[in-house]
Amino acid sequence: MSDKGYFGPYGGRYVPEVLRRAVEEIEAAFEEAQQDSSFQKELMRLQKEFIGRPTPLLYAENSSRFLKGADIYIKMEGLAHTGAHKINNAMGQALLAKRMGKTRVIAETGAGQHGLATAAACAKLGLDCTIYMGAVDVDRQQPNVATMELFGAHVVPVHTGSRTLKDAINEAFRDWAASFVDTFYIIGSALGPSPYPDMVRTFQSVIGFEVRAQLAERQLTPDALVACVGGGSNAIGFFAPYLDTEIPRLIGVEAGGRGPAPGDHAARMTGDGARTGIVHGYKSRFLLTEDGQVAPTHSISAGLDYPGIGPQLAALGRSGRIEFRRAGDQEALEALQFFARHEGVVFALESAHAGAAAIALARSLPRGKVVVVNMSGRGDKDLFITAPYFRPTEWAAFLRRELEALQNKEALRRQAPAGPEVHYG
Repeated sequence: MSDKGYFGPYGGRYVPEVLRRAVEEIEAAFEEAQQDSSFQKELMRLQKEFIGRPTPLLYAENSSRFLKGADIYIKMEGLAHTGAHKINNAMGQALLAKRMGKTRVIAETGAGQHGLATAAACAKLGLDCTIYMGAVDVDRQQPNVATMELFGAHVVPVHTGSRTLKDAINEAFRDWAASFVDTFYIIGSALGPSPYPDMVRTFQSVIGFEVRAQLAERQLTPDALVACVGGGSNAIGFFAPYLDTEIPRLIGVEAGGRGPAPGDHAARMTGDGARTGIVHGYKSRFLLTEDGQVAPTHSISAGLDYPGIGPQLAALGRSGRIEFRRAGDQEALEALQFFARHEGVVFALESAHAGAAAIALARSLPRGKVVVVNMSGRGDKDLFITAPYFRPTEWAAFLRRELEALQNKEALRRQAPAGPEVHYG
């Protein structure tokens, strides 16, 4: 847990006065809910019946044999309802919002998985839902956008700034400042003003505790745990049971993007491109320009291009408990193909960064060692990104056919005579 909202030098609660009461109200409600057996019982029921927990721990037997090194195990968070770990936190916070009597939920999303999870949780609990999403991410995550809207959420494309996750967060904060009386802001990663980092880690820690129990059932001791790190919710939840121990090694993998030049990556803990700053209500390590503005970032994965990192992860990196590495766009694509072909499992592009590091680590370790990688999500959502890489000619032809069919259908609709007006109810 944090110490009055801080993890060493990072964390805090840097919010305008208008939001201080809202944050304090959430903190009090969260602390009460943690001690309330009825809240915990309902959350556990939803985890089992709605989310589909526990998720499996898969022995990557073919991959391990091919690499001739350590045994790789995959925590299959992609099999959770909505396709990623995000539902663990979204459901926990949505249940808290309902407990507090809030009728409306807002959220930000990058890769779309947090927005999708929030929309699903709100549909299940009967809460109004608005999702802010950068216009760039809306374009590259159309399947998730369509499903959010199917769940009844209002998706708001954000056209300011870089039109990605950081700008979506800015818009969500503006909304919250004007509507906090009846609105709960579900932050999707282990960042933001206190108590969000503690709250998100708590709801995501179900991943790590399941892994620990699943390994114990097989009488295995892990030598390393590997997770991708954007803001860090999947990583901090995955690592949670092991934070106060010396083993196993905890390895966080950042987006190396196209290369080391500014604007070509989103690595905050590796290299020398980041510095301490205060953004989005908390103090941590951020990619900033010389004049202190948030710097441009890049990653092939929409969920790893955030310019900052959760404060607890930053503190654990500074202390040395977590080792940070980076994987580039091409490495992530190669890891995605590797696990698909050897295990029949398609990692999300975010998770594939961790997969790349797990492959390299397994190769470097002797047989008998155990490496567990968190497949934080599955790759269905990335079809519009990965297909142009893997099947460029066929994908382009498919899109041309679909666009032509859509245009023909629209032309026929415009030519058809209007039918009689129908009234319902």
